[in-house]
Amino acid sequence: MLCDDHAMVRRGIRDTLLDALDIQVVAEASSYSEVKDALRNHPCEVLILDLNLSGRGGMEVLSSLKETASTTKVLVVSMFAEDQYAIRCLRAGAQGYLNKAGDPAELISAVRAIAQGRKYVTPAVSEMLITQLAEPANLNMHDSLSERELQTLLKIASGKRLSDIAQEMMLSPKTVSVYRSRLLEKLKLSNNAELTVYAIRNELV
Repeated sequence: MLCDDHAMVRRGIRDTLLDALDIQVVAEASSYSEVKDALRNHPCEVLILDLNLSGRGGMEVLSSLKETASTTKVLVVSMFAEDQYAIRCLRAGAQGYLNKAGDPAELISAVRAIAQGRKYVTPAVSEMLITQLAEPANLNMHDSLSERELQTLLKIASGKRLSDIAQEMMLSPKTVSVYRSRLLEKLKLSNNAELTVYAIRNELV
């Protein structure tokens, strides 16, 4: 199953997978609600998931699958840099992580590996995992953020107003304001401009 909010991206992934006779795309989705419905109606072995969905994001899809003990395995394919998001996704329950800028042939290898019950990461992510095991205390400040807080940070850094963020995340403006306050406290920052600079410097956007 494919879940990405851009139809052209889904088409590109589908076309890539057509080269593999042992892989069949059973359904597509563009949002949290659509992928939840699709998983109920079209059971699949592997879900190819984008993180940057409108409304509830891909990390929340991972959380939902983990809570329901779903047997569907997840390969995250995202535009976000591996060094900032791969390990977070693996901790959240994904079985693999690829950057959208990678080799299309690698996508097929990843889907096959995950369907067989194995994890799939690039050599760069493997090196990061080894480094974190050796130096577990060497964490970024944003590693302490919850998924909602991280999502709020990314939307603020993209220039969106709190009211717009609340609508996209299907939350009340008051709740989003609470997430913003937590962000400022955890990152030791003072305002939205500093949040934006932090996100850019740490290559989160």
